[in-house]
Amino acid sequence: MTASETRSEIAVAAPPPPGGDAALPMALLELELSLDRFSGNKDDFSSFVRTVASDIGGEFLFALPASGLVDNCLTIAALRQGTADDLAETILFVCLDEDGSSIRVEQPSERTAGLASFAEAFVGVLERI
Repeated sequence: MTASETRSEIAVAAPPPPGGDAALPMALLELELSLDRFSGNKDDFSSFVRTVASDIGGEFLFALPASGLVDNCLTIAALRQGTADDLAETILFVCLDEDGSSIRVEQPSERTAGLASFAEAFVGVLERI
């Protein structure tokens, strides 16, 4: 089995969020298309994700080392997409691959549930300030 075969088995598309809200899949598509402009410079990852989040009406929350939470990921940036006014708020993760040259979007999973809870708590603190 080659490395590319292993990577394709690991990289499984995230299922759509529950609730049937069509606005979120459209926002995910917009986010993924915007992230395609990434130049592959890992030093610019956080600022690039911050700019993209702002451009699509989302909010950059924080970035931190992946520390094994997500396979083939060096850094995770947490974003909040949507607001209570237009669509359900959703936490998304933008992952910088270990090679530092590509990025992808992931929705919280069982493995990243703790990080998603931390991001939601972080939003709560920001809203109180």
